[in-house]
Amino acid sequence: MTEHTVTSYEDELKFIVRRISEMGGQAERMVEQAVAALMRSDWDLAQSVVADDVLLDAAQRDLDERAIRTIAKRQPMAVDLREIVGAIRISNDLERIGDLAKNIAKRVIAVHDHSQPVQLVRGIEHLSELALVQLKEVLDAYGEHDHLRAMAVRDNDEQIDAMYTSIFRELLTYMMEDPRNITACTHLLFSAKNIERIGDHATNIAETIYYIQTGEQMEAERPKGDTTPSLVQQGSNLPPAGPEG
Repeated sequence: MTEHTVTSYEDELKFIVRRISEMGGQAERMVEQAVAALMRSDWDLAQSVVADDVLLDAAQRDLDERAIRTIAKRQPMAVDLREIVGAIRISNDLERIGDLAKNIAKRVIAVHDHSQPVQLVRGIEHLSELALVQLKEVLDAYGEHDHLRAMAVRDNDEQIDAMYTSIFRELLTYMMEDPRNITACTHLLFSAKNIERIGDHATNIAETIYYIQTGEQMEAERPKGDTTPSLVQQGSNLPPAGPEG
């Protein structure tokens, strides 16, 4: 390749990496704002999150098109190919995180007229803080090409799962104690699940980073702390929820 062609190719790769960074920052803001809107019953902020999701979707489509054109035109090999394919995978996870933030924002108006147990609201806020730390860490790992940092993000996903299980247990208890809590708690339960899924997508990104840098896939079995299926099976036998640890 000529020097001009090499420079042009490098510019294309840099664009893809930069766009992932921009999408990551937007996804982080959307999650922060969606949870803040839920905590404060801020409908205007929730609407802003819904509107921003359109922009994130467009960015994801643009990145995919640019990445596919780069593959077709440059026919990259080895690490460059992994970088481009990995960017496509990461952009998809970031787009899904935006969708999950939008889903949380859409719950704001639904819970606006219902009282929400303070302890549960704080629990969901704490869960979102854990998920946002994971998202920030994995985006930093991507920017620094640090697969070891990405591995740590994957390992820490178990904390989010455990926190979600605790919130799930408490929400079920509130609903069983008083049927009037069912509507508000159901919306909070969906919001908590969306946040837990955000953590899963951060883990997906961590696995993609590991693949980009090493050319190997992480082991399929992830550490999991989500035991909500067993709680559902227990049903009405659930004991009252204790205070959060």
